[in-house]
Amino acid sequence: MLLLEQGLNGLQFGLMLFLLAAGLTLVFGVMDMVNLAHGSLYMIGAYLMATLAQATGSFWMALPLAMAATAAIGMALESGLLRRLYERDHLSQVLATFALILIANDLVRMIWGPQALLLDAPRALAGTIEIIPGAPYPAFRAFIIGVGVAVAVALYWMIVHTRIGALVRAGASNREMALALGVNVKRLFTLVFGLGAALCALAGAMLGPLLAVQIGMGESILIQAFVVVVIGGIGSIRGALVGALLVGMVDTIGRAFLPVLLRGFLPNNIADALGPTLAAMAVYILMAAVLYWKPTGLFPARG
Repeated sequence: MLLLEQGLNGLQFGLMLFLLAAGLTLVFGVMDMVNLAHGSLYMIGAYLMATLAQATGSFWMALPLAMAATAAIGMALESGLLRRLYERDHLSQVLATFALILIANDLVRMIWGPQALLLDAPRALAGTIEIIPGAPYPAFRAFIIGVGVAVAVALYWMIVHTRIGALVRAGASNREMALALGVNVKRLFTLVFGLGAALCALAGAMLGPLLAVQIGMGESILIQAFVVVVIGGIGSIRGALVGALLVGMVDTIGRAFLPVLLRGFLPNNIADALGPTLAAMAVYILMAAVLYWKPTGLFPARG
């Protein structure tokens, strides 16, 4: 039962990483833009969700409002500032977007204060459900898994079967050719950035009841999102999904079972301290192994 529970937790965490990595990989793949401020949009989305949920008294009413507001902030940020960085080298992009992280953290501190905000899960999802008889699992975590799967299917359908998806694939595969064929690149970039920001807000809304809604919450998860993008391949939604599931499973199952395995030949206190560290390292070992085998990632969009 413990293995099933931790496997589901890994699936849930992986799907939430996918929501972040999907927007990140599209921005990186289509715009060739290294956006370290992507995690700040996740933080802002979580804060907006917590504030709107408290103001409206409804998780479900606050969710689309928070996503729309975060998308608008993302599109304004792209058109007002980040657009000027597209022709710069990656070092300039890294420095500029790192500065945005610091600015976003200070703005959040000015608006909401230094204390973490509380975001409650919907009351209807406060209990547990039985995945199999005798194996209860938190209903809200199961809902998160359902949301992640639904978003993955919707994104796949959009990328594969719609005109805007064809433009996104063209931009990720060969941006210069897309420009030559008359694609409105400015509008495409703004829409892609807005979509990525909305997915950040959705991830923040889903993870907010499980984690603290606090300043700097986007930095740690951003590192894992970049690992997902590297493993999956830049610009690839399929790669982002596979990479996110791999990272989520390795991280979650490693943290749950490595300490238990280490207790077989190490003192308990050392095993409990060393296990999570090795689990965190396992994610980067996985990334190194994938890059050794496939330097462009598992499913690169660019040939």
